[in-house]
Amino acid sequence: MTEIHSFGIEPISCHALNRDRKQLALSHNSHEVHVYTRSADKWSPVDVLTQHDLRVTSIDWAPNSNRIVTCSADRNAYVWTQVEGKWKPTLVLLRINRAATCVKWSPLENKFAVGSGARLISVCYFEKSNDWWVSKHIKKPLRSTITALDWHPNNVLLAAGSTDFKARVFSGYIKEVDEKPGETPWGSRMPLGQLMAEFSNNTIGGGGWVHSVSFSSSGNKLAWVGHDSSISVVDAAKGMLLSTIRTEMLPFLACTWVTENTLIVAGHSCSPLLYSHEDAGKLNFISKLDSSQKKETGNISAMSKFRSLDKRATSETAAESKLESIHQNAITQLTIFSGNKANATKFCTTGIDGQMVIWDIKALESGIANMKIV
Repeated sequence: MTEIHSFGIEPISCHALNRDRKQLALSHNSHEVHVYTRSADKWSPVDVLTQHDLRVTSIDWAPNSNRIVTCSADRNAYVWTQVEGKWKPTLVLLRINRAATCVKWSPLENKFAVGSGARLISVCYFEKSNDWWVSKHIKKPLRSTITALDWHPNNVLLAAGSTDFKARVFSGYIKEVDEKPGETPWGSRMPLGQLMAEFSNNTIGGGGWVHSVSFSSSGNKLAWVGHDSSISVVDAAKGMLLSTIRTEMLPFLACTWVTENTLIVAGHSCSPLLYSHEDAGKLNFISKLDSSQKKETGNISAMSKFRSLDKRATSETAAESKLESIHQNAITQLTIFSGNKANATKFCTTGIDGQMVIWDIKALESGIANMKIV
C-alpha cells in the first residue's frame, strides 16, 4: 500500500523522521522547520523552529538521542533538544563563510558532519568542558561545494559528493569522542581528513554534480548519483571495483540502499527506480516503483519527450501536463521509513510538489513481474 500525504503546494526542500516514525520535521524551502506528529493517517503541526535567518538546506533527526540538527544558507547549524515539550536550539560553531548545504548524524550520534559551499566539511562534536558544539574541518583536496554526505557504519569514515563531479571517502575520526578504528576495506590509516578514496563521473562527453551518496549496510559499497543521470557503485571489498551506468532518465537527486545489493534512486523523473548490484560489479535496472506510471512505449524516454516538445516549440494542456505518476514534480529526498539499509520494507520520498509518499517495498515487489530483491 502506498500512502500519500500532502503538505500544501510549497516545495519540500528537506525532511527527517524520528525513531518511531510518528514525528516529522520538514522545511518548505524557507528559514522555518515545521514539526508534525502523526495520529492514525494524519500529520498535525505541533511546532515551528524559527532560529535560522535564511533557507534551511538540510535536516537530520538522531533516532536514539532524539536530537534534531539543521543547517542553513545563513552559514549556521543548530542542534535542537526537546525540553518540557519545546525544542530548544544550541548554536554550532561551524566556522564557514558560505552556505551550509547538508548535514548528517554519525551512527553513534556523538558527532555530525556539515557540508558547505566553503569547500570544506565541518565534523562537529560536543565539547563538555565548554558546553557547546565545536567543529574540525576537512579541506583537502576539496575545491567545490559539498552537496551530499553519508557515514560509514563504523562511525569514522565519511562519504561526500560535490559539484566537481566527484565522490570521496574521508576519515571523520575525532580523537575526543571516537575509539581508534579498526582496519576496513577502505584502508587502515584514518587520521581526521585522510582521503581514503576518490572517484569521478567526469568521463569523456559527460559528467555531472554528485547529488547523493549512500554507504551500504556493510559499509563495503558506496553508491552515488549524478546530474548526468548516472548511477555509480564502488565495492571496496573487491579492490575498489567501480560500476557506472548512464541512463536515459532525467537527472537523479537521491539514492539509498534498501538491501546490501539493491538500491533505490529518484529525481527529476518523479518516480523511484530500483536497481540491483551484482557481486561481479554489474548494475541492473529492475523496475520503476510507481505503478501508476504507464510504461513508456517506442523507447521514448523522459529526456526524449522533453526534447521533442522543445523542438516543436509546443506546450502541453493542463490535462496533458498532469504526470502519470504520484509525484507531480521532482523527488528531492529518499528516506528509509521502515527497516534499515540491510532490509528496508518501506521508504518515503518528498519533492517539489509538496507531497510525502510512503512506499511499501514488499507490496510493490508482489506487483512487479520477475522482480527480485537480493
